[in-house]
Amino acid sequence: MTINAFSNVIGFDDAPFSHDHAGAVPVVGTVYAQLRLDGIIVGEIEKDGFDAAARLAELVTTSKFAEHVQLVMLQGITLGGFNVVDVFGLHEKLHVPILVVARHEPDMNRIRDALLSHISDGAGKWAIIEKLGPMEPAGKVFMQRVGISRDQAAATIDLFSVYGNIPEPLRTAHLFAGALAEGVSRGNT
Repeated sequence: MTINAFSNVIGFDDAPFSHDHAGAVPVVGTVYAQLRLDGIIVGEIEKDGFDAAARLAELVTTSKFAEHVQLVMLQGITLGGFNVVDVFGLHEKLHVPILVVARHEPDMNRIRDALLSHISDGAGKWAIIEKLGPMEPAGKVFMQRVGISRDQAAATIDLFSVYGNIPEPLRTAHLFAGALAEGVSRGNT
């Protein structure tokens, strides 16, 4: 039996920022049709805010790519520090699956402690993470998912992981976001 991977994907990552930064953080979405980069979407979210899902949904729905996007990939469930993406709300607004990918399994105890002790409405943000459940291994990365089977998510990760373990929509979003913030891309994706 062949598992079909999604072919039209947008991957989002945030731009780097200093620890003492306050305010908006750039986010970049890279739009792929199979392995062809079709476009780039740029927007902002609030550092440690509550607007990530709403802003990502707006960026997708107001773009020329809206009718073609079949799946949204995220480089982790948090963007802009602790702006936790309500993946369930994003799935509901866009009517497409959401796939969260991470290079390493995060330390959930540290995340919970940081959210509950240092972040405004950390309990609400932690509830979203807790509802999503633990990350699952998928080849050489870890994933969480909404609206997509484990096999289909793994096949999609495999299809887009060409030049490393991180799928191309996320790898290139990371590179563009770094260049946007610092003038040059850097580091591991």
